[in-house]
Amino acid sequence: MADWEELERQCRECTRCALAEGRTNCVFGTGSRTASLMFVGEAPGAREDETGIPFVGAAGKLLDLYLGAVGIARDDVYIANILKCRPPQNRDPLPEEQDACIGYLREQVRLIRPRLIVCLGRIAAMRLIKPDFKITREHGVFFKKNEFTLCAVYHPAALLRDPAKKEDMYKDMKAIAALLASEEA
Repeated sequence: MADWEELERQCRECTRCALAEGRTNCVFGTGSRTASLMFVGEAPGAREDETGIPFVGAAGKLLDLYLGAVGIARDDVYIANILKCRPPQNRDPLPEEQDACIGYLREQVRLIRPRLIVCLGRIAAMRLIKPDFKITREHGVFFKKNEFTLCAVYHPAALLRDPAKKEDMYKDMKAIAALLASEEA
């Protein structure tokens, strides 16, 4: 079991899959290492690969707006992805790439011990909640898995492509904020 520094070093030096060859930066994660709320996306995009920070592009800015709208500070959450390296042309992560990287995410979860893990999008939900997860039907539904509560919301990039889903995202984010508030009361 690694501490934060060792885990991040291992991740930066990782060559378990071919994505390591094309990365500019390992996108390890960002935020509070004592967060009650953790967001998990599928993989870094171009901006994230450039900066080494998850969710800093257009989708990240939209996520920030939703966090602010429900009174959650980005600095109070932890944000990571299943993959720590960007797939070419932002394609969906391959199962073998997820398998190569999932151990890093598991260790991040073990170190943080969040009360709630929110999957950003279908791919993260299929990996973390259940393989047949249907984002259009099950977004905002809370699941208990081992000692964790999990849910999934639409990926912010999907909202940029389909603004009709923005109201659902707002409702889901309000429910997430309410659950956190009730657990902290």
